[in-house]
Amino acid sequence: MSTIIPFHGTRYDATVVGDVKQVVAPPYDIIDASGQKALHDRHPQNIIRLELGLDQPGDGPTHNRYTRAASSLRDWLTSGALKRDAQPTLYYHTIEYTPPYAPAGSPTKILKGFLTTVKLEALDSGHIYPHENTRSAAKTDRLNLLEACKTNFSPIWSLYSDPHGAVMGLLEGAIKGTAATIDFRDDVGFRQQLWAVTDPAVLKHAVDALHSKPLFIADGHHRYETALNYQKLRRQQAGVPVGLQPFDGVLMLLTALEDPGLTVLPTHRVTTTALPSYDRVHSLLGATFDLQEFPFTAATRAATRAKFIEAMRTNGRTVPVFGLALKGDSRYVTLSLKPAHRPPAQASPRAKLDVSLLQQLVVPTLCPTQQEQEAILYTKDDDEALDWVAKGTGTGALLLNATKVSEVQAVATAGERMPHKSTYFFPKPLTGLVINVMDA
Repeated sequence: MSTIIPFHGTRYDATVVGDVKQVVAPPYDIIDASGQKALHDRHPQNIIRLELGLDQPGDGPTHNRYTRAASSLRDWLTSGALKRDAQPTLYYHTIEYTPPYAPAGSPTKILKGFLTTVKLEALDSGHIYPHENTRSAAKTDRLNLLEACKTNFSPIWSLYSDPHGAVMGLLEGAIKGTAATIDFRDDVGFRQQLWAVTDPAVLKHAVDALHSKPLFIADGHHRYETALNYQKLRRQQAGVPVGLQPFDGVLMLLTALEDPGLTVLPTHRVTTTALPSYDRVHSLLGATFDLQEFPFTAATRAATRAKFIEAMRTNGRTVPVFGLALKGDSRYVTLSLKPAHRPPAQASPRAKLDVSLLQQLVVPTLCPTQQEQEAILYTKDDDEALDWVAKGTGTGALLLNATKVSEVQAVATAGERMPHKSTYFFPKPLTGLVINVMDA
């Protein structure tokens, strides 16, 4: 059902650029302006100059950050800073990390996956499933970059089901006893390792093993839809090309759904517009939710917060539960959905999601206008959401429990899309370990 294509990846040559750690970057969509500038200044060949270049005064249609990226890419390929691998390859990749917000001393986890190109398929083909809606501005930006550079810089992250670990077992057997070609700790202390697997027999087995498995996009919906748009444009330009073309594939990191190293974080909502008083909120939501209050003083705030979050997490295993904090109000509140308002067993997978219920039952009540909803901020950090409210950056925090991987799979398989900002898969793969430079 899905076609993976071992490819001639392009990688930095450490003998030319030095420490590879200095030239890679986090995914472009989690980099703020200060981070963008810092990476730009870090190294003259940091991948940020290609993936997310800086705008400059006087930019126009013929001279802009996209054309500069294309020019830099050509220069780096010519100088040998970037080199294309000679053989078709799958790149086995691991990230050893400490889960966010884990207690001190918690054991590390290891995410396992491999970088490959994957044949593009229509999103209604039943081969590759999206799970989240996208917005057009990001797709326009990514298409401009793809047209200029004809290169995938960041991998789309997708999941496949492999309960027995057959695919990873193949790759791990192939690299057993060999040193990683890339091995460093990144800026946040995660250990990044990469091995190149080139044995034709192993590659064939991996391709065959994946052929019967659908893929579920975890992260990178904008880039996947952009790749489809780019493919359409290139086909129009090329007429009817014979055989599979480079623009018919896209760079992906593939991870098993069952990988114990996979973490999904919630995406909390923080309102920034005026909200009703707590008494009014209680009357608005009381018919739908059971509200449990956790009052605190300045001295007990930290301990109460921990108890409140623990209650939300524990109770949320069996019932939809949300957390609430209001600016200027000295209490945290859990909202537990009453039985009469819970989705029936026959409801669609999307309708059963906590985030769908929040968007349907809570957000419109507190933020009834489109303008108010568009002013909502998002964060994956419990404490950041609550601190924004305490410090006045936000007027209210709405906390969620994380969506389960199985729920993402169910929504995607049913052909549905989750609400915007529903999931945050972690840890996100770096940009620049391997890129996919297309020939045509």
